[in-house]
This record gives sequence, C-alpha cells and structure tokens, in this order.
Amino acid sequence: MKRLVIGILAHVDAGKTTLSEAFLYQSGALRSLGRVDKGSTFLDTDARERARGITIFSQPAVLECPNVKLTLLDTPGHVDFSAEMERTLQVLDYAVLVISGVDGVQPHTETLWTLLQRYNVPTFIFVNKMDLPGPGREAILEDLHKRLSPACVDVSEDISADAHSEAFALCDEALMDGYLETGSVSDNAIADAVHRRGVFPCWFGSALRLQGVDAILDGLNRYTQAPAVCEEFAASVYKISAGENGQRLTWMKITGGSLKSKTTLRSRPKDAAQWEEKADQLRLYSGAKFTPIPEAFPGQVVAVTGLTKTFAGQALGAQADLISPSLEPVLTYRVDLPIGTDAHTALTQLRTLAEEDPQLHVLWDENLGEIHIQLMGEVQLEILENLIAERFGLAVQFSQGGILYKETIAAPMEGVGHYEPLRHYAEVHLLLEPGERGSGLVFGTKCREDALDRNWQRLILTHLAEKQHRGVLIGAPLTDVKITLLGGRAHAKHTDGGDFRQATYRAVRQGLRSTESVLLEPWYHFRLEVPADNVGRAMTDIQRMGGNFEPPIPLQDMVLLTGSAPVSEMRPYQKEVTSYTRGRGRLSCAVSGYQPCHDADAVIAAVDYDPDRDLSDPADSVFCGHGAGYTVKWNQVREHMHVDTGWGKPEPELDPMDVPARRVQRYAGTLAEDKELLALFEQTYGPIKRDPRKAFRKPPEPAVSAKPAEPIPQGPEYLLVDGYNVLHAWPEFADMLEENLDGARHRLMDILCNYQGYRKCQVILVFDAYRVKNNPGKVEQYHNISVVYTKEAETADMYIEKVTHQIGRKYRVRVVTSDGMEQLIILGQGGLRVSCRMFKEEVDAVEKAIRAYLEQ
Repeated sequence: MKRLVIGILAHVDAGKTTLSEAFLYQSGALRSLGRVDKGSTFLDTDARERARGITIFSQPAVLECPNVKLTLLDTPGHVDFSAEMERTLQVLDYAVLVISGVDGVQPHTETLWTLLQRYNVPTFIFVNKMDLPGPGREAILEDLHKRLSPACVDVSEDISADAHSEAFALCDEALMDGYLETGSVSDNAIADAVHRRGVFPCWFGSALRLQGVDAILDGLNRYTQAPAVCEEFAASVYKISAGENGQRLTWMKITGGSLKSKTTLRSRPKDAAQWEEKADQLRLYSGAKFTPIPEAFPGQVVAVTGLTKTFAGQALGAQADLISPSLEPVLTYRVDLPIGTDAHTALTQLRTLAEEDPQLHVLWDENLGEIHIQLMGEVQLEILENLIAERFGLAVQFSQGGILYKETIAAPMEGVGHYEPLRHYAEVHLLLEPGERGSGLVFGTKCREDALDRNWQRLILTHLAEKQHRGVLIGAPLTDVKITLLGGRAHAKHTDGGDFRQATYRAVRQGLRSTESVLLEPWYHFRLEVPADNVGRAMTDIQRMGGNFEPPIPLQDMVLLTGSAPVSEMRPYQKEVTSYTRGRGRLSCAVSGYQPCHDADAVIAAVDYDPDRDLSDPADSVFCGHGAGYTVKWNQVREHMHVDTGWGKPEPELDPMDVPARRVQRYAGTLAEDKELLALFEQTYGPIKRDPRKAFRKPPEPAVSAKPAEPIPQGPEYLLVDGYNVLHAWPEFADMLEENLDGARHRLMDILCNYQGYRKCQVILVFDAYRVKNNPGKVEQYHNISVVYTKEAETADMYIEKVTHQIGRKYRVRVVTSDGMEQLIILGQGGLRVSCRMFKEEVDAVEKAIRAYLEQ
C-alpha cells in the first residue's frame, strides 16, 4: 500500500477540521462524526482548541483507503498560528487546500498557496460549504483560476469523463499529448501531472453533510503516487511538543530506511552541534491516543521520546537539508512576571516553549533586565498566557506591545572594521548592498586568498552569520542586505579568532553608519467586505492608515475592498469595522511581508535610539600607537585603515583595442609589484648599494673585444599559466571549486582558448598532480592550447621554472602566478611575471573586444 502524509490547510472557519472528521468517518476510522461547534471533534484534542473552536496545534490521524494508507495532519487555520502550519509543509507528500464556498479565496488562502509553491507540495482543492448561500460554483472556479492558478480543474462527479479529460489536457502539455493520441487521459498521467504541480483537481461539496467527501477520498487514491525513498535511514523533524506527563516529544516523518525503538540517533557530520542520543519509544499517534510501535517505516509520522537535542526543521540521517521557514513574528511584547519570580528561571521555562514553536522568539534584554517575546498576533498571545499558567504555574502579563520593526539600507557602502589593541590585530572590509525584499541577510566573499587566507575568510563569514545584526535607526534587526567580504588583513603573530569577531562586527556597524538606512514595518494584505453605504468610510480609513486598495468590487448588497496596509494601523481596525457596519462587515488579514515604514520619522523619534550610546554594537575602530590602543571614530576610520580595497574609486574607461593604453596600465601595476619584490629581495640578500652619481657619468666606450649585447628575444610569445593559482585567485571560481573541480578546470581552459585565439600566443596551462602516486605526468592538446599535468613529486612551480629556464632567453615568456617567490625566480630566468589580478583584467578586456567585434 502507498503510505502518504496529507496536510489539510485552510483559512480560519473554512471547515478544515470538519473535512478531516468526514475523512475519518467515511473511511471507518471513526464510529461517529464529531462537530466543532459541539467540541466533539477527534483532532482538536486540546481544551483551548475546543473552547475557541479553532485548531491551534497540528495533530495526526491515521486512516486507510483502498490501496493507500493516509496520515492526516490537521493544521491551524488562524493567521496567528501560521508558523505551526508552515512547519508541517516540510513533511507533506500532498496537501488538501480547503476553501469556503461562502467566502471564496481569502488573503490567507493566497498566503497558503504561496507557501505550497515554495515547498513544492502537490495540492488538491476542496471547496466546502456549498450547501450554504454563496457566489456559486462557476464564480468560485473563476476566482480560483484568477487568484491561484489557471490549472485548477473541476472534477466533480456530475461532469462527464470526457469533459474531465479535456479540462486536464488543456492545463498541461504532457497531458495534451496523451489526449491527442488516445482521446482520453489516464489516471497515472493525471497523477504524474499532480505530483509536479501541473494540475490541481478541485471538488465541490459540504464536509458537514458528507457531500463530495467520498469523491475526494477516491481522488486521493487515484491521483497520487508513492514517494521515492532511500535505503538509508532518513527523517525530517517538524515539531517538538510536550507529552501528557511532560516528556519531550520529537515529531518526525520517516523518509528513508527505518527507525527501530532504542536506536541511537546522531547528528549529521556537517551539523554545527554534534550529539548522540537514544530513541527510547516510538509512538504512532492518531488524535490524542497513541500506539507504541517497535519500528517505523517510510511514510509514517511518529513521536519519539528520549531526544533532547533535536529541533523543528532538523534533518536526520540521509535526509537533505530542510527549507528555512519564511513566516516571521510581527509583534513584540514585554513579559511582566509575578513579584518574587526569578527572571532567569522564567527565561529558561519560556525557552522550552520557543523550542516547541521556533517562531515564538524569547529574548533577554541585558540592559533592562527584561524578557521580551515576539509572536504573530493577539490570539496567540492569549493562548500563550494560558499555556504558561498551565505548564509552569506563572500568572504572567504582557505589556508594551508593539510592532516588530526591521531595518535595511538604501545604497551600497563599504564598511571598515579595525581592531588593534596591544598584541592583537585584525582588519575587515565588507561591502553592504541592498538585497531583494524578503531575502534576509546574505553573506559571501570576493576576497582573494593571496590577500587574506581562506581560514580567516571562513571565520569572518562565521562571525557574520552567528549574530543578529541591528540597524542604526532604532536598533531594529537588520534584513534584506547582502554582505560581501572584500578584503582584510591578519598579523602572523598577534591575530586570533576573537580579533576578527570584533573587526567584523565593527565593519558592519561602520558601513551602516556611513550609508542611508530605511525603516521597515510589517504590512497586511487585507480583504474587507462592507455594506455599500459604508464603502466611503472604509476607503477613507484605509487612506488614513497609509494603505492602498484595488477598485471596489460589488457583491450583491456588499462591496469588496482588497489591498494592503501597515499592521500597526490595521491591527485594531476589526473593532471599528464591526462598529460602523453594525456587525455586517468582515475583515480578514494575512501578513504580506515588510515594506518601508509609512510613518518612519515618528517611530524613530519615539524610540529615541542613539547608536553612539549603544556600547554593545560599537561602530568605532581600535588602532595601536606608541604601545597602546586608541579609539578612532567611525567617520574617520577610512583615513587610518591599513588595507585599501579600491572600492568606490572610479576606474578609467579604456578601449580594449587601445593596446598602448593597456600596456601603460599593466606597466604601472608592474612597477608597484616590483617594489614589493625588491623589498623581499633586500630582506633576503641585503640592501642593494647604488652610487646615485653614476647616473650623470658618461659610460665608458666598450672595448673592441667586448661581446655584443644579447639580442631581444624574437619569435612567438609563450604564456605559462599556473592553473590552480588562478582558480583560487579569481572570485568567479569560488563556488565552482567546492562543487565541481573538474568543471572549474574546463571552464578555465575554455577561457584561455578564447584568449589564445585573440592574442595569438602559445598558451601552456599547468596543473599540479604531484600528489598522485605513480603519476608519469601528461601533456594534452585542448583545442588551441596545451594543458600539462605534472608528474609525481613535481609541482606546477617546478615545471614552470624548468620551462622558463629553457626558453626564457630565446623567446618572450610571460608567467601568470601570484606566488611571490615564484615571481622572483621567474625574473631571474628571463621571464616576465603577471599577477592573477592583472591577467584577469587582460582576459576581461579580450572578451569585451571579442563581443564588440561580433556585434559589428
């Protein structure tokens, strides 16, 4: 039998739990049909759920149909508990999206649809409450096509099989091919299209009256496929909860192999925290009851006891990494504890709740000695207050509720951080760029390894990721910024890891202080239905809030307004709507993301945040002079920095065809590098003694017997390239080297083929193979260049030195490498050295010239 995990999703009051009850009843898993309004449903097991008539916690139920065994996950429909719903999407094989036939597609429905797309979950649609007055099947189907997908197909029983086939074929190219060949569409073909989200079958009915329930159960059997599984153990953790006796339960879906009771589970080698624990008991839950099982197989959802290190969103065994959740809290509150309660004990207790709900952020404000929480809405706040009292016996209160603002930047800027107290040293240069809205913080590097060692670069990226960076307007979390490492410097003796942590944090802050920041606030996407007489009032209110809306849509005696508005303004608006419409108006909202704050000046003034007084996030740098460290203000750091990355300096536009200009530029760079090589030479062999007066003396006439001067090398120009040196020095190969070394080599070979075709020189590309045992070495011709793989115990440097010694006095030889010692040896052999950076500029110029020639 197929084992599938099916999620039931809907906006609040669409009848999602009622449909789950109908599934269980019709499949024989329940003897009687429970009702939400009577508090007798099988899946709403918590007293708070029964009292409110809403689903708060996702609960599993097991049922069997012909040829398929289903695990249903009934998820919360209320906006405030969307994070609980999103966590279940990681483990779903299919989803059933329930839509109210009375209300139609709501803003939260569109949010659910976007999440289903993000997690690539195949989806069926059930339009519920069709027994009540509403817009009708045709209008709802048109709304589904417009707001969700044109591939929504009505498969109701009253439509003929030929009409079903034709409707499916019109939505998917593969189905159309089969339809044109055979005149029909098979169930297997439809199942394949559903699995790749090519079509979305829709049923219409009433879950309370069991209308259409058997049809969708039959569809779940006919139009689904068994998921692929691996032989190794693999599992996805989607939830942490507390059992009946307070024991910690880790909810996971088995996706590969099997899991036996008492098996020792381990974290994956690449995970940050390493642990090893025993799975004491495997529980197969259905509603509030569970059955202990000795072994769990792919497709089963089990709750495991005995694990204390797991967390929601964790991958175990061979399971691939899970996607990070996209929904975030938008409100923040201060927790007021009862008098005499130890704050740190309460903080530990609250953090156990944060383990169960990762989007419930519990923060400790060290300066104020206060606990703050961040969550989705006020209903969640009421549930949380009740849960804390029940679980820990604390009668807490919440005060100073507010909006969770964020900050971003409007323009790119280089941030510089320098940390150099006595016997410490680190300097970091970071490029801060505005990112796409909703992208969060993205980190990368463009720093050359010959400028800063790879280990130091990795450490800087680790420090960037380990901290929640704050903005400089009100100290809100930073988001939607791409931070790229441009350069840095370490000291061979005095640098340790903590120095780069300080320099990195200061570089971020210095960059934020130097550029323009933007305050962001969460916005709602709303759907507002009001009587026609009240539409003017509603439109005026939305404009006053700073929101926007689409043109009004008449709905019989009501008018529909859809649009977006700030959460801070829209949050208390439901009470106003109920008041001025005398209970007839309906407002539904869903968080649509962060946008620029509509009243930023007032918010900034109210918070009164001074970044200069924020000692936990300094923007100033520390330099060393006269044996002691001293502080340099953030706006003066660039005048004292030790590394110049060149960012922000305009580069002269040179015509690639202007060969003399390119030669002048290369020669200028060569002079700068010659000074470094000269300093290295004098450090090794002593200073060079010159008599400056010799420059004004006439040189003696050469004797008759003197040998004539050596002729300038003639013939072809040879270019020797140290392959791995270039690959590690060019930023464009950084990601490719980690994933596909052979692909990086061939990409470099293709680049050099183009270069040779334009410059007409003899190119020899050399790769190290000296560590390969019994390797005789080889030379192969790749198109128009020669590629050399050195033999055992012979490095690329040794090969290049040997070839340069052989032909350097006869022909013009240039060598591409950034190895300082290698450059010094090449000069002595008669060759010309070119750094990897200079050669990259040459290659870019050649490619630009080729494109210009082809476009003529």
